[in-house]
Amino acid sequence: MEKLLILITSCFFTTAVYAQTPQLLLRLDDNGMNHSVNTAIKEVAETGIPFSTSVMFACPWYQETAEVLKKYPNISVGVHLTLNAEWKYYRWGPVAGQTAVQSLVDSNGYFYSSTAQFLASKYKLTDVETELNAQIERAKRSGLKIDYLDFHMGTALSTPEMRAIVEKLAKKHGLALSHYMGEQYKTMFEIPVDKKREAFFQHIPQLDPAKVNLMIFHVAKREPEMDALIDMNSPDMQAVNNEPIVAIHRSTELSILLSKEFQDLVKSGKIKLVTYKDLIKAGGLNHMKSPF
Repeated sequence: MEKLLILITSCFFTTAVYAQTPQLLLRLDDNGMNHSVNTAIKEVAETGIPFSTSVMFACPWYQETAEVLKKYPNISVGVHLTLNAEWKYYRWGPVAGQTAVQSLVDSNGYFYSSTAQFLASKYKLTDVETELNAQIERAKRSGLKIDYLDFHMGTALSTPEMRAIVEKLAKKHGLALSHYMGEQYKTMFEIPVDKKREAFFQHIPQLDPAKVNLMIFHVAKREPEMDALIDMNSPDMQAVNNEPIVAIHRSTELSILLSKEFQDLVKSGKIKLVTYKDLIKAGGLNHMKSPF
């Protein structure tokens, strides 16, 4: 009888877990990169849905997005730790200043365009820590409530030594780390333009009700400054017949989030949108675990 009760209890627990409404954490990256990205993320914010957004405080347009985000307390804000500048003709450099972290920049004072170039350079770990800390300090001075850190192009997590620096800075500043909160991860970045919408709505019914499901978006308005961007790293993002592939990718992802189909899905309660702010409130920072 006791064994039967345990079995029934166990089965009930499993059923109860998987009967929960799936939790979806939307993370909108590259905020502050330019005006087109800022405007797109503002449009998503205006729908009223909760989401998380990662701001590139090394980029000059962060000042605009900081003012915008102050109006939307439903949004959880993170620092998109940046050690690369990947766009041809549109580059940026360190917040700490070129002379303070000389090992992180090329001959023109800009970040290297790719993770591979960065790793092949003679970067100093002390410079990495100085620069990433400067980006976090700038974020805190912006007046925004900062909840978490994540990693542009993954460069800041690309070696065990740099991961240790990031973990140290998260602890120092009392911040969560994206991917360290038990999230199940999917990005829309690499999905072909003509498959993005279908892939997204096919993925939604497959969300794991027992986990937080993280989906990463890169959105932008289709405007001249986006049309002019050329990604120096990804062949899939290079222009074909002068088509602005980057702008088309990002405006397509924006259209998904603004679509009536997605907005109705949220309103229906079939999925529950959560943010890093919610995860911190629910579990605290002591439960973070490295995914590596």
